[in-house]
Amino acid sequence: MKFKRIVLPLSIATAAGLLLAGCSVGAAVNDAGSTSSETAITSTSTSSSESDATTTTTTSFTGDLSPDEVMAANADYTTVNDDEWSESDAVDVTLDRDTATSDSSGVTVDGSTVTITEAGVYRLSGTLNGSVVVAAPDDAQVVLILDGADIANSDGPAIEVQTADDVAISLAAGSTNSVSDAASYADDAGAKAAIHADTDLTISGTGSLTVAGNGNDGISSTDDLVTLSGDITVTAADDALRGKDALVVEGGTLNLTADGDGLKSDQDDDETTGYVLVTGGTIAIDSGDDAIQSATDTVITGGDFTLTAADHAVQGEQILSIGGGTIAIDASNEGMQAIYLAVFDGEIDITASDDGMNAAGLNAGGTDRESDTGERLEISGGTITIDAGKDGLDSNGTITVSAGSVTITSAANGGDGPLDGNGSVTIAEGTVTANGELVDPDEAGQTTGGPGMGGAPGEMPEGGFPGGDRPDTGEVPVPQNGDEQPNA
Repeated sequence: MKFKRIVLPLSIATAAGLLLAGCSVGAAVNDAGSTSSETAITSTSTSSSESDATTTTTTSFTGDLSPDEVMAANADYTTVNDDEWSESDAVDVTLDRDTATSDSSGVTVDGSTVTITEAGVYRLSGTLNGSVVVAAPDDAQVVLILDGADIANSDGPAIEVQTADDVAISLAAGSTNSVSDAASYADDAGAKAAIHADTDLTISGTGSLTVAGNGNDGISSTDDLVTLSGDITVTAADDALRGKDALVVEGGTLNLTADGDGLKSDQDDDETTGYVLVTGGTIAIDSGDDAIQSATDTVITGGDFTLTAADHAVQGEQILSIGGGTIAIDASNEGMQAIYLAVFDGEIDITASDDGMNAAGLNAGGTDRESDTGERLEISGGTITIDAGKDGLDSNGTITVSAGSVTITSAANGGDGPLDGNGSVTIAEGTVTANGELVDPDEAGQTTGGPGMGGAPGEMPEGGFPGGDRPDTGEVPVPQNGDEQPNA
């Protein structure tokens, strides 16, 4: 089932008496359209044990598009934290090219296939031309310590988690590890990654891991995929890291090269999952599609990013909420895109051949192409620099700047320009510089427009940019996931 979560401006939601499923809307609206509620929901992560939430992501920002509010509307993700297991409990599994040995009753060896059948902590070292399979009870917690492990499987995944409750891969201090998989997979194969888990999967430790996803993905989980730490390098024929229910990066150094997406979560059957959350880490992505892509929400509250993307650098099908971090987008088609795109803080530098930031996803085009279809692009903090081939800030709905600094270099040709909104364009506070000129807040609504680009084409008016009337009427179409959406 595909869906779209619609976030209404607060005034509309209050007047209608509605609170749409999966969204949280605050109590008051300031000039920028954000809320002044002091409530912040902080819990975003649960331990793999039965204990209470163990990891929180808290910001001081408020509003229905703030990181806390967005994450409060999503399901918690699961991690196996380092304090939930002890390295002293580890049993050794020695990999020896086409076979392996271990004294543990929880380890079976059949040729070059090593199978973990019991809960516990297992230390893997050596070289294996085969695979490591986890087939443990459904309530089992399994920890694999990679300590100088090199696993290559020409017939499938190098590490495959078939059954367990939660699984962790820990990179031993000072260790160098590698995994690689088959060059191709059958279309109906269930596991198609160098490391594949049908459970929640957590990666931690201080060692390094090099992953060659030759046939499809690098590391994938059908549930939650969480990176806590480690030095991880992935090259993938499709997606580098993929967590179907959630993909979370709390830390680590990630160097990702992918023909598909870099970081991806693609669960579209449940509006509370399918999200990407980044709270820390150093992340470099070179992607043949999107660098970061989620089926629902993308939330960034920290981290140091260097991104190159053939399509979008950072995308959320529903919401993109940024509350911190340093994001350098060196090349992209469009820098950032979501239906509802909000920046609260952070240092953002975008290079895009098309639009820098684009709020799109509801507009079906056609006769409604120039209509305000409800998208929102809101900036209430941060330092943003945009070098765009077309529009700098682009929205099929409204654009609001209430704080922060925005510097835009873009086209200014009557069809594309620095600020392009089908609905209202408001600069309440903060500064916006467009093509070397400080934008007068009183003239912000005049900034650029062209057919299908937020207004009618026109000549450059004195003291402003080319623009035209922006219709604010028209039926809002039912959005379709995956459809190409017109730019504002």
